[in-house]
Amino acid sequence: MAETPQSLDAKQRFTSPEDGLDKIIGQWQTQGVADDLVPMAVLGRIARLTKYMENAIALCHGEFGLGQGEFDVLATLRRSGEPYTLSPSQLYQSMMLSSGAMTSRLDRLENKGLIARAHSKEDRRAVHVSLTTEGKALIDAALPKHLQCQHALLAGVPSAERTVLQQILKHWLTQFEGE
Repeated sequence: MAETPQSLDAKQRFTSPEDGLDKIIGQWQTQGVADDLVPMAVLGRIARLTKYMENAIALCHGEFGLGQGEFDVLATLRRSGEPYTLSPSQLYQSMMLSSGAMTSRLDRLENKGLIARAHSKEDRRAVHVSLTTEGKALIDAALPKHLQCQHALLAGVPSAERTVLQQILKHWLTQFEGE
C-alpha cells in the first residue's frame, strides 16, 4: 500500500529527535531481556513527563505561596460551587489522598486563613471545610495562572493531537477508575 502524504506527515511528526528514554530502551534491547519494551517506553515517558509537569506547575503555584496539595484543596472547594464547603472525607476521596495527608493540608491552609473548619449544626461529629473569603480570592487569582501553565506545557502538541491524546488517556484511566 502506497504511503499517503497524511501518513508521511504523521511519520515525520512522530519521528522526533531522541529523548531520554530512547537510550535506556536501546540498552535494554541490546541485552535481549524482553521482546516488547513498548510498555517500558510508554510508562517511562509518562513518568518523565509527570516530573517535568509537576515542577512547572509547582513554580506556578509557588507564585501564590501555595504547594500543589494546597492548590488542589482550594481548587476542589472552589469547583464544588457555593457555599464552597465539603467534608474532609469528600475532599480526600475526590483527591485520592489518605485522611492523614488531608488533615495536614487542611491544617496548613487553616493556619494561612484560606479555609475554615466548623462542626455541623446537625451532627457535632461532622466537620465541614469551607473556603474563606481570602481563600476564594487566592484560588480565583491562582487558577488563571494554573491554566496558563497547563497550556504552556502542551504548547508543543498540536491541537488535534491533544484531542487524540486526551481520548487515549481517558480510555486508559477508565480501566483503573471504572466508568
